[in-house]
Amino acid sequence: MNYSQEQVTKLKKKAIQVRANILEMIPPGKVGHLGGSSSIADVMAALYFHAMNVNASDPKDSKRDRLIMSKGHAVLVQYACLVEFGYFSREELGKVKTFKGMLQGHPDMDKTPGIEAVTGSLGQGLSVALGLALGFRLDKLPNHVYAILGDGELAEGQVWEAVMAAHGFKANNLTAIVDFNGLQATSTTKEIFPIENLAQKWSSFGWNVIEIDGHNMVQILDALEAAKAFTEGPSVILAHTIKGKCFPFAEGKAKYHNAAMTEDEYKEAWACIENLKKEVEA
Repeated sequence: MNYSQEQVTKLKKKAIQVRANILEMIPPGKVGHLGGSSSIADVMAALYFHAMNVNASDPKDSKRDRLIMSKGHAVLVQYACLVEFGYFSREELGKVKTFKGMLQGHPDMDKTPGIEAVTGSLGQGLSVALGLALGFRLDKLPNHVYAILGDGELAEGQVWEAVMAAHGFKANNLTAIVDFNGLQATSTTKEIFPIENLAQKWSSFGWNVIEIDGHNMVQILDALEAAKAFTEGPSVILAHTIKGKCFPFAEGKAKYHNAAMTEDEYKEAWACIENLKKEVEA
C-alpha cells in the first residue's frame, strides 16, 4: 500500500515521542526496561496511531481493537502510547512503579485505562489474545487482536500451544508480533535458549509469516495491512529490531534489558531524541 510522506513522517514523530515518554518514566538511577521498550517503539507507534481501531476519548469503547503486551516487562512503551490519548495524566509518568501511581512495572488492567490484560508471566499473552479473538468471532464482531511477544519469551511452551490452537481454530482476527531483537535479560537468545529458523517454525504451525525491519515505518505499515487482510488464519510479524534502538549506549546490549541510566547516559538519551526530531524534520 502507498502511504504519503506526510503519513509516514507523522508516525515517525509519534515513535520519537513514544521514546521520549519512555525516558520520562525512567530518570537517572531508576531501574526500567529501556532496551525492550525502545526496540518495539516504532511498531507500537504504527499500531496505536494508525493501524488499530482505538477511541482516543474512550478506552472502553466496545468497537476497539485489543493489544496484549505479552512481554509485560516492556509495558513502558504501552504507557508511552496511552498517555498520548489522554487516558491518564502525564504526571503519572513520573510515578511509574510507585504505590502512588497507576502505572505499575507490569500491565494491570484494573489500575490503568487502556490495558487489556494482566501480563508479565511470560508465555501467557498469546493465549489471552487468542481467547479474545475467538470470543469476538463467536459474537460476529470485527475487532482485531494483537499480541506483542519477545523473542526470548518464545522459549515458553505455552506460546506454542497457543500457536497450534490459533491455527486449528483459524483465528484470522489475530496478529502476533515478535520483537525479534536477539537479546533477553542477561545475554543473547542464541546463547540462553536458541530457537532457530523462527519463520519456518511459525509457518510449519500454519501461520501466515511476515518478516520485516521493525524500525522501517513503511515496512511496519505494510506488514500490519497484510496481516489484517489475510483471511485464512492467524498472522505473525517477525519484526527484526535492535534492543535499545535510538540510544547508542544501550543498543544491542543485554545490560539495558532492565537497568538504571547514569546522569550522563540520560543526557545522551535526550540528545538523541532531539537529534531524531531534527532528522525527521529535515
